[in-house]
Amino acid sequence: MNHVPVIGLEIHVELKTNSKMFCSCLNDSDEKIPNLNICPVCMGHPGTLPVINEEALNKVIKTGLALQGTVAENSKFDRKNYFYPDLPKGYQISQYDMPLSQRGFLMVNGQKIRITRVHMEEDTGKLLHSQDGDYSLVDFNRAGIPLMELVTEPDINSAKEARAFAEELRLILRYLDVSEANMEKGQMRVEANISLKKSQKLGTKVEIKNLNSFRSVERGIDYEIKRQGEVIDAGEFIIQETRGWHDTKEITLSQREKESAHDYRYFPEPDLPPLKFTQKDIQAIKAEIPELPQQRRDRFKKEFQLDENNTEILVQNQALGEYFEKVASEAGDPKLVKLSANYLITDLQGLLKGMSVVDKDFRITPENFAEFITLISQEKISSKIAKEVLREMFLTGGDPSNIIENKGLSQITDVDEIGKAIKLVIDKNPQAAEDFKKGKENTLQFLIGQVMAQTKGKANPGVVSQLLKKAILS
Repeated sequence: MNHVPVIGLEIHVELKTNSKMFCSCLNDSDEKIPNLNICPVCMGHPGTLPVINEEALNKVIKTGLALQGTVAENSKFDRKNYFYPDLPKGYQISQYDMPLSQRGFLMVNGQKIRITRVHMEEDTGKLLHSQDGDYSLVDFNRAGIPLMELVTEPDINSAKEARAFAEELRLILRYLDVSEANMEKGQMRVEANISLKKSQKLGTKVEIKNLNSFRSVERGIDYEIKRQGEVIDAGEFIIQETRGWHDTKEITLSQREKESAHDYRYFPEPDLPPLKFTQKDIQAIKAEIPELPQQRRDRFKKEFQLDENNTEILVQNQALGEYFEKVASEAGDPKLVKLSANYLITDLQGLLKGMSVVDKDFRITPENFAEFITLISQEKISSKIAKEVLREMFLTGGDPSNIIENKGLSQITDVDEIGKAIKLVIDKNPQAAEDFKKGKENTLQFLIGQVMAQTKGKANPGVVSQLLKKAILS
């Protein structure tokens, strides 16, 4: 039987702030020493009072606005009551009926995916289970870290589309500088709600947790779609439940029956005041939103005439994209701009090896890179010499013209000198020269390569080609 997948996502994102959400403890989810960044407030000791982190609120509002959402002028915090060992208060400060942002959307591959809400809450601690299962340890360093939750409408119809949504959202969060959203570090966590429908009737919803990578998002959803389809086709019923994704076995496992909102006994947080935002407040935050990924894609294609692949690389790597724009500004000529993009994405990326163009150890200025590209375009250096020059620029930060002069890398254009190299190559490869005479054009490239090797890459390839043809055919 044919079933249509109906998928909605719940995505939790740890915000990049100096301190936690309701106290002054350091916000550092990477801290390796357990229970170092904790205090009576984030541990929920009696008599302590939380204080709202304004920066965290602004980051959530900025995200809501970037996703075309409506920001609430009046909002509040609520207590979400449940017991779990890593929840020190016995409840979580969250938002229920008055979230900070509602009714946004994100376009993914031409598909509009609606966003129900974006709200603010605090993170929980972390449980560490022993291998034998005899005990669990609790690390509360993460407890109280500002956590943003985004909930989509069930507008997603495939695992691939769900993955694309999560990837594009992460890119937006990084452009906004609200979070690194590193899934390996738990800074972005995805949960998927999946059901199958036939005609207009929706099926029973199942939630998958523990999707801690984009690969897991896609594979977990694909597995669950297949599992539910097999259950329905066997004439059985889907149970509304929460399932966990087992990354090694690549299966989902039942964890518990799914809770409803009333199970959490939400009520307004009595220790925090209501939140009020004026239009002036909202517009001030909106003014801080930079150019977003899709806007940059559209502009790079139109302004620089870049192809799809190069555009996407420069959009995904925000720092490299910004560096490219500085180089393009120096280069000016559209042909040089395209050539710059090619060298940045291939040769320079190969040298960087994990370094970023914004790192303090990166020494190549945009002006020097633009000069380097100009020298290539003017055929003052060959592609082989260009690699050597770029490597030296990377190591020393030197000016390309000075490097060429100091290392004796200037291109050979002297006809007599190139002619001597050509004669040596023809003498060593008489059969290849004879084959070219007989019309085998591909042998010319071989011979050109031999001449370039003979001149250590310094000869002008165009001049070599002309003189080589003349020498063989004369």
